Amino acid sequence: MPDSHSVRSTPEAPPQLRAPSRGGLGSAHGKAILMGEHSVVYGAPAIALPLLDLQTTASVREAGHGSISSDLYTGPLEAAPAKLRPVITALRATADRVGLSADTFEIVISSTIPLERGLGSSAAVAAAMVRAVSTAAGIALSPDETFELVQIAEHVAHGTSSGLDAHAVRSLAPVRFQAGVPTPVRVAAPMTLVVADSGTSGSTSAAVGGVRMLKEARPSLVESIVDSLASLSDIAIDALGEGDAARLGATMFSGHEQLARLGVSAPALDALVAAAADSGAHGAKLTGSGLGGCVLALVEPDAADSISAAMEAAGAVQILRTTLPGGQKENE
Repeated sequence: MPDSHSVRSTPEAPPQLRAPSRGGLGSAHGKAILMGEHSVVYGAPAIALPLLDLQTTASVREAGHGSISSDLYTGPLEAAPAKLRPVITALRATADRVGLSADTFEIVISSTIPLERGLGSSAAVAAAMVRAVSTAAGIALSPDETFELVQIAEHVAHGTSSGLDAHAVRSLAPVRFQAGVPTPVRVAAPMTLVVADSGTSGSTSAAVGGVRMLKEARPSLVESIVDSLASLSDIAIDALGEGDAARLGATMFSGHEQLARLGVSAPALDALVAAAADSGAHGAKLTGSGLGGCVLALVEPDAADSISAAMEAAGAVQILRTTLPGGQKENE
């Protein structure tokens, strides 16, 4: 979760490595992109929403030998599979920063964030691990230090990471992100969200590469779409600040149309958006890199059941619900 202050500063040169004197616990939540997928790469703003009901926790404690227990793998730390390399990177980077020996940790990871669905799973696990290890050392890292350590893991997970996820999974409010700078966004009234999993994993590298190729072939088209998405981001921020669900939903439908023009939607995603629209959602759009993954729908609370059922009938393999709290403007 977000760090609001530092108890004491992290030493510039870690002391002699030692085992943790006590256990540590950390947590973080999921995220969804409300607006700005792909266009953020070309300088436009993106907006990420915290999914506070999707949580990851990591706990560490002193043990005779390093081990890890998770849904992906349980066993010795040194034998962990490649999929856990980002979280082990976060473990080792944080342990080095605070002067602990990572090889003496017994680690337990629990998460309700679906993997490889664009909901911030890798960043959330890394953030939870950073917090758990620093807590075990008795050191409260600053937000900037935490971000830096999460980003080290995110670069391993994704090759290159903008930093949006590393901020969003630790922020209790929506985040406007542009040119590497996060800014909290005010939400005037609670918003009910339905996240529908299409059952297919998107490919960030394929989606980003496809947009890049389209930009090279038709630069004016991509520039116009980026401009449209930037305008929609501004409208969405105003709608959040006014608590106007109908206006926000309209921007979501428009945002999906623009992303489809970029070539990053897919028939399964379009079907889920159409089902949400036909069943009375305020708005719906793909969230994340596209070509698979999830659709985010904005709904009235009393319509969540019927809209969820309609999206399941249209092919969703899993439905997640969450509420975006109103009246917040707190960031990390």
